[in-house]
Amino acid sequence: MLRGGFINVTTFVFAGMPARVLFGPGRLADAKTEAQRLGIRRALVVTGKQQSALGARVAQMLDAATFDGAVMHTPTRVTDEAMGVVRAEAIDGIVSIGGGSAIGLGKALALRTDLPQLCVPTTYSGSEMTPILGETASGAKTTRRDPRIQPETVLYDPELTRTLPDALAATSGLNALAHAAEALYAVDANPITSLMAEEGIRALARALPLRAAARDEALYGAWLCGVVLGATQMSLHHKLCHVLGGTFGLPHAETHAVLLPHVIAYNAAAAPDAIGRVAGALSVPSAAAGIFDLARALGAPASLEAIGLRRAELDRAAEVAVANPYANPRMVTRDGVRSLLEDAFRGRRPE
Repeated sequence: MLRGGFINVTTFVFAGMPARVLFGPGRLADAKTEAQRLGIRRALVVTGKQQSALGARVAQMLDAATFDGAVMHTPTRVTDEAMGVVRAEAIDGIVSIGGGSAIGLGKALALRTDLPQLCVPTTYSGSEMTPILGETASGAKTTRRDPRIQPETVLYDPELTRTLPDALAATSGLNALAHAAEALYAVDANPITSLMAEEGIRALARALPLRAAARDEALYGAWLCGVVLGATQMSLHHKLCHVLGGTFGLPHAETHAVLLPHVIAYNAAAAPDAIGRVAGALSVPSAAAGIFDLARALGAPASLEAIGLRRAELDRAAEVAVANPYANPRMVTRDGVRSLLEDAFRGRRPE
């Protein structure tokens, strides 16, 4: 907020995240040194199937055990399976390599064991920078914050994102952008997180259309967006994504990409300054329409129908979302959320 050319700084609280961050091409080579710095002697390298070869390479570097069963939404049954490996192999540290699924599983293990974590992100999910864990059990996704969930060290190596498919880079980047957009109107937003959120949005907006040619800047933007996600409270957008992912099994990043412009439109009148800053960072007149157009230009899915939601599930989704709503600038009502979901289901461009 500007007043007379100066930032209007009011009373606020800022709790910096304690993670050690190493950023730059080739940082994967620091994995052994950083694991030793954390006191890890017998690590478990956690990946999904797509990153199993990279995980095996790092495991060889570290003389570590491996688990490549990470999947979306961190089901507790998978965590239980990985915990069996932790016990059997006398694991004393977690090394997570991949996107939000692998890092989420590593965080679930750390919550249960308080073991140190070293994260090597290969997408733009931002999960590595937060003390937040979302887990799925019995068709419901719940989230919690705990200091034990926060990874101790993160290696950002842009070389690992060079082969990220353009479609995944697009949806993962829009997922990151959602973290920053919601941080700007969070109930506990502050001048520091807002500056980081705007810079993160700017970096992603510049980098994503260039795709593989600008992966360094995209990863930098995703890092900033992850930091502000960890430092502020989530709002309606993340609540809807958790409902649609945990209850209806929709893919995580794609759900973020589809929903974000519609949630921004829903909140626009209630948070004009914050959403105006989103538009400014994107260099567009309308944040909602600008994000929608960016997503279309990147080839991201256009509608909830396109990513697997059925029309018959819209009413249930709205009911679950309002049953235990997150803090949000505009009042969260069943009718309002149902209308938002209808627009997202059809893929309408917000006005």
